[in-house]
Amino acid sequence: MSGPVRDKLVYTVKDRCRVCYTCVRECPVKAIRIINGQAEVISERCIGCGNCVVVCSQQAKVYVNQVRQVRELLSSSEKVVALVAPSFPAEFTEYSDFRIFVGRLRALGFGHVMEVAFGADLVAREYARLIDKENATTMISSDCPAIVYYIRHYYPELVPHLAPVVSPMVASARVAKKKFGDDIKLVFIGPCIAKKAESREVDEVITFEELRWLFDLHADDVKKAIPSDFDPPHAGKGAIFPLSRGLLQSMNKTDDLCDGDILIAEGKPQFKDAIRQFGKELKQTHHLQLLCCEGCIMGPGMSKNGQRYIRRKQISGYVRKKMSDIRHTQWNKDMDAFKDIDMSKTFKPADRRIPLPNLEEVGQVLLRMGKKSPSDHLNCGACGYDTCEEHAVAILEGLAETEMCLPYTIEKLHKSIEELNFSNERLATAQQALKQSEKMATMGQLSAGIAHELNNPLGVITMYSNILIDESKPDDPIRNDLELIAEQANRCKSIVGGLLNFARKNQVKLEYTNMKDFINRSIQSIIKSDNITVTFDCLTAKNDAMIDLDQMMQVLTNLEKNAVEAMPDGGSLNINLAGDEENIEIKVSDTGAGITQENMEKIFTPFFTTKKLGQGTGLGLPLIYGIVKMHRGQINVISNSDPAKGPTGTTFTIRLPRNMNQLNLVTS
Repeated sequence: MSGPVRDKLVYTVKDRCRVCYTCVRECPVKAIRIINGQAEVISERCIGCGNCVVVCSQQAKVYVNQVRQVRELLSSSEKVVALVAPSFPAEFTEYSDFRIFVGRLRALGFGHVMEVAFGADLVAREYARLIDKENATTMISSDCPAIVYYIRHYYPELVPHLAPVVSPMVASARVAKKKFGDDIKLVFIGPCIAKKAESREVDEVITFEELRWLFDLHADDVKKAIPSDFDPPHAGKGAIFPLSRGLLQSMNKTDDLCDGDILIAEGKPQFKDAIRQFGKELKQTHHLQLLCCEGCIMGPGMSKNGQRYIRRKQISGYVRKKMSDIRHTQWNKDMDAFKDIDMSKTFKPADRRIPLPNLEEVGQVLLRMGKKSPSDHLNCGACGYDTCEEHAVAILEGLAETEMCLPYTIEKLHKSIEELNFSNERLATAQQALKQSEKMATMGQLSAGIAHELNNPLGVITMYSNILIDESKPDDPIRNDLELIAEQANRCKSIVGGLLNFARKNQVKLEYTNMKDFINRSIQSIIKSDNITVTFDCLTAKNDAMIDLDQMMQVLTNLEKNAVEAMPDGGSLNINLAGDEENIEIKVSDTGAGITQENMEKIFTPFFTTKKLGQGTGLGLPLIYGIVKMHRGQINVISNSDPAKGPTGTTFTIRLPRNMNQLNLVTS
């Protein structure tokens, strides 16, 4: 005998659990703890209602299975009695004759099969006696174990109002033992999970769903079953017990709005509201008949595909036929024969409420979830709690996590995506800069080698061509050729000088400079046509920075000259100076034709130029790149050459540190 099961009556199959919080939403006592997105049932808080089992689409919530224990009992030498709940016609609709169902139970090995509906008749009579007493105290029905657990754990002050009456299951168990002896073994079969933990007077409890598994396991035996009736005593109106108002009808009572003082409530929202209001306002005037489910016909131990009103019809039809066939004289004799059975039951409070945190702590949790004011409390219920405040309380009680808040999680996800995008952009920029640096380093080494090798022969050519020019007569025809040789040699020398500069072999001579005045001077040095407008905006009050005047002037004038050349038909040249405490930023923008996408990666490559032959050497931008890097700065470019994508043009952005001495820079 395993007896009642209370620990882990319902539990989670973690591999199936998804982050949906449906079980949290449907649990009337919030006996679900979320840990790392997994829903864990808290056994000591659970009332065994089975709501979580019914609503879990992933079948991650399951109840303890006692099929093995029942099979062991049936295969033993013990005399085993089946106590069948009156809701069985709503489950086993495939049996047109209930005697086939009873016969199959006997084929499993049950020595006797009794209907719990007779116990319900006894219980109804006891309820009627208590209600009809003079000065009867207000009562709450105690036949639903989940309701009893709810009151004992969460409204312990109302325990004295629980009807001191056993449930039909326990009443039937006492009838069976009086009839067959105390040495029998009792197995209750019904629609309820909470029954598994209700009483030690029953040895095992299985649901109708588990009974179907037993039928499947012993399919060959049950097919040979001989139809038979229930063992007496046979039930009367108690068979209507599993329906809403079934207890009332069994007592021949009414909940008439004018005359009755009995209130009916069934299902999670209704029974909770009824108990709460009973404790506040209804305690002195009303009796409560409560069911945790919408009638026992909708219990969690029933098949999942049943419909309430079809099941109700099945029960009504069964009871109608039963009442037409009942032998009232024999039923009255049976009721008298078992009138001395003790129907009393006492209940003790077992307070399991968690003390509520103070408002300040709740406010801090709400603030962490971005709920700074009442208008931020959406109360959407996505977390499984009715309000944001209840969710915050559950977090403080260790039952919930902040990530359960859908708006908070979505906002957090958006921020993470934004941060990731920003990081990706910075990484892409850094990768591009590294790629460019590696390319420039290789080209720099090559350029330095080329410049070194070319300087000597160029010097010889320049020297001898000038000697020959000096020795030639002014009217000598060869003098023009010698002058061309000297001119081209000097041009080659300039190119070699550019290569040396690109290779960064020169020094940086730093001095504090007023960048506003410096940029104005650079603008004055460029030559432009009248159809080009130049604007300069200084967006920072702090204008000073440490730069090499000559080299940075070369950078700005080159960029400005390139911008002017990119606008042969006119346009705008815009220069902005901005900055913060540590850096300055110079932007040079034009409205020219722009740089094509395929050329963007080549613009800092030595000797690459889009200008016509003889108009450029392709060393201007590489030289600018090298000078900016020597200043420990950054240079970026954005450009659009496709009018379909917006205005064309190019913007170079140079970012330089204000004080390079703080960077411990070696400037040679």
